[in-house]
Amino acid sequence: MTIGIAIIGYGKIARDQHVPAIAANDSFRLEAICTRGPVSDAPVPVFDNAAAMFGALGASVQAVVVATPPGPRFALAEAALAAGRAVLLEKPPAATLGEVDALVRQAHERGLALYAGWHSQHAAAVQPAARLLAGRTVGRLRIRWHEDVRVWHPGQDWVWDAGGLGVFDPGINALSIASAILPAPLIVGGACLSVPANRQSPIGAEITFSGIDGAASFNWNHTGAEEWTIDIDTADGLSLSLREGGARLFVGGAEQRLDGAGEYPSLYRRFAGLVNARAVEVDAEPMRIVADAMLVARRGAAPAFHWNGTDA
Repeated sequence: MTIGIAIIGYGKIARDQHVPAIAANDSFRLEAICTRGPVSDAPVPVFDNAAAMFGALGASVQAVVVATPPGPRFALAEAALAAGRAVLLEKPPAATLGEVDALVRQAHERGLALYAGWHSQHAAAVQPAARLLAGRTVGRLRIRWHEDVRVWHPGQDWVWDAGGLGVFDPGINALSIASAILPAPLIVGGACLSVPANRQSPIGAEITFSGIDGAASFNWNHTGAEEWTIDIDTADGLSLSLREGGARLFVGGAEQRLDGAGEYPSLYRRFAGLVNARAVEVDAEPMRIVADAMLVARRGAAPAFHWNGTDA
């Protein structure tokens, strides 16, 4: 059976990733888009609130994707579950861990699928790296996630609001990969956050991890080519490097051949299976690591951030 699906939130990620992935998957049929902003390029009917959309389309929509900023995500997902729809959550799945727990509980109570869509966990190098690291002891870990917010979120002020995550919006992608491939949980030992004087969320973060020689560096004011790397050395001499956000894998310095459908196509294949099984798959570990870093972090002032360098 083809699953009728609607997208709530029609920003850059919905346009660039969700719509093409849905169109390429025979298990889904895009029925509608729900967004408060003006839309001129939507391939399906557009609604300005979810209740009106559910009322108009009825049983033709069996699932929804919540691709809004994190703040309203919980209320929208809760309403979709209450309306009997399966839910796919863009990352992060909610604004707080308590909200995640509540959604998981509600999905189980209603027998509906709920999926936390950590797209970076579907990168081609992730599963091969996890298999190589299984049963091993990690001695050294270095995460380096440096990019330019002006390129990836141009003019999107919500990323700087309280709850917008700041540099952890991309950084949580790295942590989602790390939590998927490492044989033991990451325990935050310390952190330092750099917060622009005119913003609420960090533009830079440095984290150290306990129990291993582990560190992560996140920078959202980086110029030049993006750096999305995870380097791991194990106690028995294995050396791994995931590069380009997990698209490439090096073992002992040699690049490995990888196969994969792409992050979002793979994510939707998984979601189709969960919808049909009415199953819940929600990994809160990347959020837990960020929350722990926020709890123990020292905070330092960074220069005021302006999108064009001069004006807010």
